This record gives sequence, structure tokens and C-alpha cells, in this order.
Amino acid sequence: MTKLPAEGVLLRIFIGETDRYHGRPLYEQIVLKARELNLAGATVLRGIMGFGASSRVHTAKLLRLSEDLPVVVEIVDTEENIQKILPFLDEVVQEGLITMEKAHVIRYRHRSED
Repeated sequence: MTKLPAEGVLLRIFIGETDRYHGRPLYEQIVLKARELNLAGATVLRGIMGFGASSRVHTAKLLRLSEDLPVVVEIVDTEENIQKILPFLDEVVQEGLITMEKAHVIRYRHRSED
């Protein structure tokens, strides 16, 4: 049974949908690395509009669904475990934003634990 303490860390990685690492989507590589490091979990969220350091607006329009939309990868775990993925992110995130904040974990359990 996996347990997380009541106080954890939320890591957010803001990148572009078309960002790549070794020929694969960067968000996919980040999730796979989180899994390899046995982090509690990772979720990829696709934005419908946003802009970053370049101030270029990325948006999903009805006729232009193939835009480079913003993507956010969220990972919640202990600070100690989150620290394990930071060197990888430093290497692979060439353009984007990475934030870390305290998170109060209300509940984390597997379906089989119900």
C-alpha cells in the first residue's frame, strides 16, 4: 500500500505540446521518468490557451487544432522524491516554466484499497 504524508509537494512543468526529447513528446518522457523513479503519479493537462516567456499566444481554434498548445505536467509526492526528477527536468526542459509548492494531501490510495 502506497502512502503519502499529509504534507507533500506539487511540481508543475509548463511546456509546449510540440516540445520533444529524443524524438518523443517531452510530456511523455517526463511521465515515463516519473514512473521510472517510482514517484506517486503524474498527470498531463492540455491547455486551450496560454503564453510564456516569448509572449506568443498559443490557442485552440476550431479550424486550427494542431497549434502548439500549452501542456502542464503535474506531479505530487514527497519533497525528497520530487528532488529525484529535478536533474532530469533541468536537462530536458529547454523552454518552459517549472514550479514547486507545498500541497496538502487529502487522500491517496489505490482502487484495490477501497
